[in-house]
Formats: sequence, structure tokens, C-alpha cells
Amino acid sequence: MDMTSRMTSHFDDAIDTFKASSQALAQPLSNAVDLLFGALANNNKILACGNGGSAADAQHFIAELVGRFERDRLPLAGIALNTDTSILTAVGNDYGFDAVFERQVTALGQPGDVLVAISTSGNSPNVLRSIEAAHEREMSVIAVSGKGGGKINELLYETDVHLCVPHDRTMRIQEVHILLLHALCDGIDALLLGDTL
Repeated sequence: MDMTSRMTSHFDDAIDTFKASSQALAQPLSNAVDLLFGALANNNKILACGNGGSAADAQHFIAELVGRFERDRLPLAGIALNTDTSILTAVGNDYGFDAVFERQVTALGQPGDVLVAISTSGNSPNVLRSIEAAHEREMSVIAVSGKGGGKINELLYETDVHLCVPHDRTMRIQEVHILLLHALCDGIDALLLGDTL
């Protein structure tokens, strides 16, 4: 395969993945918007976490809420749990890296809050523990994953939402994840500000 063909194959695979995700995830995505909007409308907040690229996605998502997405509005309550290096290193040093999100959810989470837990594989131990902590705090969870969902499938309640990208390749999953997070922002804004489509 020459390099041009290789690059073209990325676009083709991405298009196929987005189409499959549209069919599988449009309804769960709508449910996730309702869950997030309900929390925010009741003066609750959104916590988000992930590792690596998923950490960047969590931070990006929360920035869109606290700042703005495409239209001006009041800031919305959200915290990315992977951004405070002092907390991450202190908890990681004292309790182990698997506890870095769990401890923050336990400290900050309140009943009615929502945790957006992002793990490409669905198997990240610290993300799994954050989900368990969220349930202990009577929070709902929106899990964002791929590769069949991994161990996250075993932890979610019927009241939670699972946005599992139907693909096994990390780059394709992460590409859809950013679309999902942008769609959540758009849905929240549509409910807050009115539908512009």
C-alpha cells in the first residue's frame, strides 16, 4: 500500500465508524443529554475523568461547559478530575494511581451530580473505581468507552448511560469520543437556549 492509499483508508474507516456510531448511539446520546441537563437544572454539577487522550477529552468537555460551546450563556458547573497535579500526585503517592479519581469523586460528588467517565478500553482501573465511588455518592454515570465496553459493563446501573463506540481501534474510538462530547454540549445548549437547527 502506498502512503496516499494508507491515508485514504483512515478517512474511509473513520466514516464507517461514525456511521455505525450514529446508528448505535443516537438514542443513548439523547438520554445522556437529558441526564446532564437535569443535573445542571437542579444546581448539581458534572465531574469528568479519563487517562491520556481521555484526560484531554474530559478537560476539553468541562472547558466547554464552564466557558461556552458555540453560543454565549452562563457558565455551567463542571470539574475535570485529571487536571490538578497536586491532587493527582498526592493521592497517587499515598494511595496509588488507581485511587486518583475515586478520592476526588468521594470528596466532591453529591447526590444528583453526574460523572462522565471516559475509558477507551472500558478497563481503566482508576476510572472503574470512580464509577463505584459515584454510585456510593448517589450520582449517575455517563460512561464513554469502546472495544465492547470492557469492565465498565459490569458496573453500570440501569439509570446510567453507556456510550460505547462500536470499534476496537483506539484512534477511531477517540475520534468518535470527541464528537460525542461535542454533541452533549450542543444538546445541553439546545435545551438551555433553544434549538437553532
